Amino acid sequence: MTLQTGLSNVQLELLKTFSHNLNEEDLKELKQLLVHFFAKKAMDEADKIWDEENWNEDKVEDLLNTKLRKRD
Repeated sequence: MTLQTGLSNVQLELLKTFSHNLNEEDLKELKQLLVHFFAKKAMDEADKIWDEENWNEDKVEDLLNTKLRKRD
C-alpha cells in the first residue's frame, strides 16, 4: 500500500532516517554534506555539457560578453 503524501521519495527517506533530533553540530555537518553532494552533481553535469558541446575558454568569454536580454 502506498501512502500519498505529496513528498518525494528523497523527502520520505530523510524523514525516516532522521526521525530523531540531531545536535547542532551534527545538523551543521549534515547540511554541509548535502551542500557538497548537490554541488558535485551540478559540477558533474556542467562538465558533461562542456564536453558534449566542445566548449572552451573562448566560448565562455564570448558568452560573458554577449548581451542576452534587452533592457528597456
